[in-house]
Amino acid sequence: MRYRKLGSSDLEVSEISLGSWLTYAGGVDADATRACTEAAFEAGINFFDTANVYGQGAAETAWGEILSAHPRDSYILATKVYFPMSDDPADQGLSPAQIAKQVDASLARLKTDYVDLYQAHRFDPTVAIEDTVEAFQKVVQQGKARHIGFSEWTPEQIQAAIDVAGPGMFVSSQPQYSMLWQAPETEVFGLCAAHGISQIVWSPLAQGVLTGKYRPGQPVPEGSRFASADMAVSKDLVYNDATLEAVQRLVPIAEEAGMSLPTLALAWILRRAVVASAITGASRPEQVHANAAASGVQLSDDLLTAIDQALGDAPVTGPTLAPAAQPGVRHR
Repeated sequence: MRYRKLGSSDLEVSEISLGSWLTYAGGVDADATRACTEAAFEAGINFFDTANVYGQGAAETAWGEILSAHPRDSYILATKVYFPMSDDPADQGLSPAQIAKQVDASLARLKTDYVDLYQAHRFDPTVAIEDTVEAFQKVVQQGKARHIGFSEWTPEQIQAAIDVAGPGMFVSSQPQYSMLWQAPETEVFGLCAAHGISQIVWSPLAQGVLTGKYRPGQPVPEGSRFASADMAVSKDLVYNDATLEAVQRLVPIAEEAGMSLPTLALAWILRRAVVASAITGASRPEQVHANAAASGVQLSDDLLTAIDQALGDAPVTGPTLAPAAQPGVRHR
């Protein structure tokens, strides 16, 4: 496993990290969660990414039980705040009161005194950016988080936050990014790099599409991620025959290069120096080890050209917002 510096922080994160969105929030049982987490340590993964909303606290609770058995300095822990945590419409967003409330709740579930990275899960255009920035600064000052990041912010929102916070406060951006979703390259990558902000990307395998298991002309398999109503927006973007045909064209390219399609897809992500880590999910330990094997894999220029040709017009490359991202910035 190789490691990369996370933005302007002192954190060195594994190139492949373990996420808990659709798995450890209740998608798999406790034994599988523990087995996958322990497999991550075996594979050299030191970066674990979760969020308060995953399973309404279930993912944080699961990792609180498991990770607390490991020395605190042996792993880097990230969580997030923004989405609703109850039926109360006020129990969401990035107001100072909500950030203060949710960070304490997350720390209690995670059984730790601090997280290494606390992230805004989305931007909150209903709260003045000055208030949000000050609230996150207070979390750091109190020692409850070492560093601050954000997920799925638009370039306008990123710049507005930097203008208020100044340099160095934000160390990471967490966009959706894959061979099939290249939109962040358009503006977000360059803007963040100019301010010392790394990318830790989610859905690098496009919710499983880049494993090659979905076939063009065939219905969505029952029980798969894209059979869930929660995946409707992502499904519309990347699950169609033209995209699935492009993915099938990648299969022989990966085979000729002596690697699996997921390894090819993850290595493609990591070809960009601005990417510090690719967040992967796993329901079985062998998937953790298979994903970890992509760390350090180098893709030749010829291979990258072949990938581009195989993909054709399949990738989403424009400034399309990911699901739940909201445009706009509010000031005091």
